[in-house]
Amino acid sequence: MARPERDRRERRRDREREERDELDERVVHIARTAKVVKGGRRFAFRAVVVVGDQKGRVGVGVGKAREVPDAIRKASDQARKTMVEIPLLGTTIPHAVETNFGAGRVLLKPASPGTGVIAGGGVRAVVEACGVKDILSKSLGSDNILNVVQATFSALQELQDYRVQAERRGVEPSQLAPFWHKEEAYA
Repeated sequence: MARPERDRRERRRDREREERDELDERVVHIARTAKVVKGGRRFAFRAVVVVGDQKGRVGVGVGKAREVPDAIRKASDQARKTMVEIPLLGTTIPHAVETNFGAGRVLLKPASPGTGVIAGGGVRAVVEACGVKDILSKSLGSDNILNVVQATFSALQELQDYRVQAERRGVEPSQLAPFWHKEEAYA
């Protein structure tokens, strides 16, 4: 009776290991924090991790612990839980978007094929983990890396497929498609 249960657990562990292997995990930032107590200072660590499959799914996690590996593990687990599907248009995003998170403000614009990722540290980590290969971005607000990463994640969540928008507005999808994508829109 115990053998089938053990086999089931092993299969589940193997499946989770395979899933972890195919995901792109990036530690974006590790911050040391100090809490002053009666006996001195207590140090802890905050880790910001981005996880993505480079096919349009991405998640962001923040973990806090007394040791760095524990903080990274917690952040990674949270990032896997918060993964969302992002609509992509080839190797870029369907439209421009600007979003705030706290004092962090991020502007993301689609770019024609071959442009590459024009982005700074926090923004670059999130869009590359998502699978975006061509994008223009600008961080306009605070340079706090946690707020920039969260603002980028929020901006990606606000993206909508141009075909859905065209249907909602009652226009042809070719009118809303970026100029370099128009040939594919007619197909």
